[in-house]
Amino acid sequence: MNLYKISFCFFNISALCCMFSSTVIAQIIPDTTLPIDTQVANQGSTSNISGGTRVGNNLFHSFEQFSLATGGTAYFDNDINIENIISRVAGSSISNIDGLVKANGTANLFLINPRGIIFGSNARLDIGGSFVSSTANSINFPDGFRFSATNPEIKSLLSINVPIGLQYGSNPGAIQVEGKGHK
Repeated sequence: MNLYKISFCFFNISALCCMFSSTVIAQIIPDTTLPIDTQVANQGSTSNISGGTRVGNNLFHSFEQFSLATGGTAYFDNDINIENIISRVAGSSISNIDGLVKANGTANLFLINPRGIIFGSNARLDIGGSFVSSTANSINFPDGFRFSATNPEIKSLLSINVPIGLQYGSNPGAIQVEGKGHK
């Protein structure tokens, strides 16, 4: 009888921990590694992403965590003349994206997280340009600049150029798509 009660109690605590951890995972948290920090303002289920460091028509964002719950929206509120939104996740968590990712105008959106990215069955995009997600360590530019997710402490001048490549480390995370895709 006591063993049954302990097992039942353990099951309930485990279920609560799982429910709590899924809530905690779905967060967009900026870091402070850019000259002008990314700002995230939450309004209901929408995370409004602003700020960041602008160099020419490129807008750089840096996050400690970037995950989005089912029904949530990550809204990059960029100026209409931004051509590239270049984002990195420098923390230690995989990105779980199961909501809407959107941006203004025709901006291309780059998102790198070397720990991995999971696109859930409810993940959607509303972006006027291209979307590139990768588990690369950095995005490389023709002027030699690297926008690194594994060494984000470097506050150097960011690049005005268009990215030319991705630099993978020795053990990149996986990208997983759980939805059926657009029909």
